[in-house]
Amino acid sequence: MKGLAGIFQEAGKEILVEEIDVPELEEGSVLIRNMGGAVCGSDLHGWRGDNDKPMRKKRFVGGHECAGVVDRLTGGISTDSMGRPLEEGDRVVFPFFFPCQRCYQCSHGEMHACTYRGHPRMRGDSWEDYPYCDGGFAQYYKLPRNHWIFKAPEEIPDSAMVTANCSLTQVAWALHQAKLRFGDTVVVQGAGGLGIYACAIAADSGASQVIAIDGQDARLSLASRCGASSTIDMKEFPTPQSRVERVMELTRGVGADVVVEVVGVAAAALEGLDMVRAGGRYVDVGNISGGSYELPGSKVILNQTQWIGIMHYNPWILDAAVNWLVRVKDKYPLFDLVSHTFPLTRINEAFETAEWVGKEGGSSATRVVVQPWA
Repeated sequence: MKGLAGIFQEAGKEILVEEIDVPELEEGSVLIRNMGGAVCGSDLHGWRGDNDKPMRKKRFVGGHECAGVVDRLTGGISTDSMGRPLEEGDRVVFPFFFPCQRCYQCSHGEMHACTYRGHPRMRGDSWEDYPYCDGGFAQYYKLPRNHWIFKAPEEIPDSAMVTANCSLTQVAWALHQAKLRFGDTVVVQGAGGLGIYACAIAADSGASQVIAIDGQDARLSLASRCGASSTIDMKEFPTPQSRVERVMELTRGVGADVVVEVVGVAAAALEGLDMVRAGGRYVDVGNISGGSYELPGSKVILNQTQWIGIMHYNPWILDAAVNWLVRVKDKYPLFDLVSHTFPLTRINEAFETAEWVGKEGGSSATRVVVQPWA
């Protein structure tokens, strides 16, 4: 059995679309028929070669933000991870990372912090080294034995469902870790996929103000419709100092209780830390590409800022986030988040559309989805 997949090479090279073998299933594994894969900011970092690093040492199947339909179940699997009946043909979501469930962190219920590197998705290896199809930019995705899988509601369109296991759930976990409280003021740095969801979750949780920062009109407009009470346009406020001053003006000189970084640019952290009130929380979600910067310790220590780094999430929150999305579907137009779709054969065009670095005015895209079966 074979299927098409987007094969990534070194940064700057064309993404190839090739037919590869679909791996055999062992007892307890599940074969997923992908409904789509979204171009996440972390995909763009690797595609560009940020920090002068190649994407990986070897070719691999790209994409982690995805969802699908159960193509084949192996023996012993009759329910999802919540005990709901599961059958071939059911729509499902699943975490894009693979906690070992055996290490120190997992044993303490901190599966988001698992340091295990035995699985190819965690090691950074490729399907050439291990018989796995584990990328969203492919027709098939193999879930390993004992991995979490959640039945997906029919009310959520395929394109929106694709964004659930990263964009939606990462910021849901981030705000959970930040202990967002009723009446808090929240600043969201970046109004792409994660930022739009962050605005809606914060607003729906009772934030008194949600301030979205971006430089693209389409994104700021959608943020306003998805819970942002104020927006800061980077064209109007072009310097970090001017944006910090605008946040202070909107918060009457206090600063924000919570600032969420979802830009993926290291310099944004230095700017965002100046927006946090004394004793507030800074949640760093986007800076996972290895970007570094010099940080005066006093910026954090004297302000008593709680700096929270986010990488992955505990699996239970994925199911909770998807159920939340169903509940608010008529309140916020979150299904409009996906602005562009492309068939797998045009994956390079999809990445060019999602790219915003080096473009005058940025990109009009909020989230771009690659459809393997289109």
